[in-house]
Amino acid sequence: MSTRQKPQQSFRGLWNVSFGFFGIQLAFGLQNANVSRIFQSLGSSVDNLAFLWIAGPVTGLIVQPLIGHYSDRTWGRFGRRRPYFVAGAVLSALALLGLPQAGVLLLAAGFLWLLDASLNIAMEPFRAFVGDMTPDDQRAKGFALQTWFIGAGAVIGSVLPALFTRLGIANTAPEGIVPDSVRLSFFIGAAAMVMAVAWTAFTVREYSPEEMTAFGAGQPEGARSQPLVYSARGPFWLALGAGLLALVAELGLDKQLYVLGGGLAVFGLAQIALRAAQAKGALAEIMSDLAQMPAQMRQLAVAQFFTWTALFILWIYTTPVVTQYVFGATDTTGGAYNEGADWVGVMFAFYNGIAALAAFLLPVLAKRIGNARTHMACLLGGAAGFLLLLVLRDQWLLLLPMVFIGVAWASILAMPYVILTRVLPPHKFGIYIGVFNVFIVVPQLMVATIMGGVIRSFFPADPKWTMLVGAAVMAAAALAMLRVREDAA
Repeated sequence: MSTRQKPQQSFRGLWNVSFGFFGIQLAFGLQNANVSRIFQSLGSSVDNLAFLWIAGPVTGLIVQPLIGHYSDRTWGRFGRRRPYFVAGAVLSALALLGLPQAGVLLLAAGFLWLLDASLNIAMEPFRAFVGDMTPDDQRAKGFALQTWFIGAGAVIGSVLPALFTRLGIANTAPEGIVPDSVRLSFFIGAAAMVMAVAWTAFTVREYSPEEMTAFGAGQPEGARSQPLVYSARGPFWLALGAGLLALVAELGLDKQLYVLGGGLAVFGLAQIALRAAQAKGALAEIMSDLAQMPAQMRQLAVAQFFTWTALFILWIYTTPVVTQYVFGATDTTGGAYNEGADWVGVMFAFYNGIAALAAFLLPVLAKRIGNARTHMACLLGGAAGFLLLLVLRDQWLLLLPMVFIGVAWASILAMPYVILTRVLPPHKFGIYIGVFNVFIVVPQLMVATIMGGVIRSFFPADPKWTMLVGAAVMAAAALAMLRVREDAA
């Protein structure tokens, strides 16, 4: 049966499809620029910061593939993707309201878990949503506009505390209390999250199953009856996880590594059990899809892993680095520390603003040198930005590395997905983007479990060297792009 092309979206149509990401990224901007500050205000030491972020990635490992799997199969009266990102927006808003009010470190970590899980629920279907609603030749523009909204939302989210400080709202507070400027920023973020996602939900009509089939993007006939693939690598992952657990116990390594070792072992056990029982259901289908990833996705996953390792180092450690080395402060109740923390928000806003501008230049460059080479060049620039963060000590000069990081961020948000959606089966956009995003979550878990121990072991009072680690892994991500082939196999 012949298929017809999806209609071209107008600019207004692309705007409506992507506008919800403005709210999602405003929330991410608040989280990335302020959560370490909140944790330190509640009494966390620098070397414990990464561990306190750990609940989010553990949850994301489960949430992302499941949401992708089920959103591919949801065809109800409220649409295919919309029920998921609306639910994620509501839960994220609740977490944004609770996080700065927690008052206790453990409770704040719990709200961060809820926020991270909810943002994953909202974000993953939005990536697939762009693929659903745009034809192949318009997809780069769709992701570029989405990247612009991501940059704009993050700019506002990152700069809100500093803006409120300028307006006379207190940016300091007694120990154990989050400053009013931060709390008000999170309340505004909650409202913006709900309203932005609601805009997309109410202005965009998703294509029906019949229309998707006519476009050649529906569930192929007989696809559900195809045999599942059961990975034989379960024993390897079980042995690797068990070996890491044994090393932690035997050598007295950082106990945070138990999380990583346990995760690897559970993954291996799941593969072994599914293969032995020839099981069916969502978990079996997700594992089967994971085992059958397209070659380009496997190639991109390596770059993605190193890229997001660097990004989580940036988000977790920029605040302690800037406050200690540029503003000369480690006392979280003092004015100098909070002035430095506000400046980190300005820095993050600046690189997101650069990303918003660069988003529309990337498709032009990609047409000349290709998506993969464009992404590689941007990642190399990001590595240079980390090196500048290592050596610069003037607050205004710190905006220079944010230019490089901003261009890299624009590419990170767009180029991998442009490459992926050209080679993924359309009826599995959700699951494969969910699985691909696991390679965002695993680096977060790695940083959360390892970096605290690295700091304690090698530079206990000198967190600036985390920026050198970030530069190295970002450069590794750029080199990994040399293996990526853009043509479909």
